[in-house]
Amino acid sequence: MLRLLSILAVLCLCIPAYATESTAVPKLDIGKGGECVKEPQWMRKNHMHLLTHQRDEVVHKGIRDEKISLKNCIECHASTKDDSVIARDDSFCVACHRYEAVKLDCFECHSGERKSAWLKRNSK
Repeated sequence: MLRLLSILAVLCLCIPAYATESTAVPKLDIGKGGECVKEPQWMRKNHMHLLTHQRDEVVHKGIRDEKISLKNCIECHASTKDDSVIARDDSFCVACHRYEAVKLDCFECHSGERKSAWLKRNSK
């Protein structure tokens, strides 16, 4: 009985340390960052709804809101190291989507790099 209690005590001490380590918030390369269109907590929860709404407005109605666009998100959040939001594990979009176990499919159609980086690369 004493042996069983000691094993349980050890397990109880180990589990919180393991849980804290595995659920740690990812470290992000936030690029330039700056003032977002909404506060960070709201964006973490709702950015996909905002982007989907913007997509519907542009595709179905032809209404473009330059303030709320994937292009502007990339301009602010692309890494200053490689001008991308998807190039590395700590890239802005990749790190959060991995942490949340959510498929990141925006960049199957859209570029994950700043346009300026694309222009530089293609002007050679």
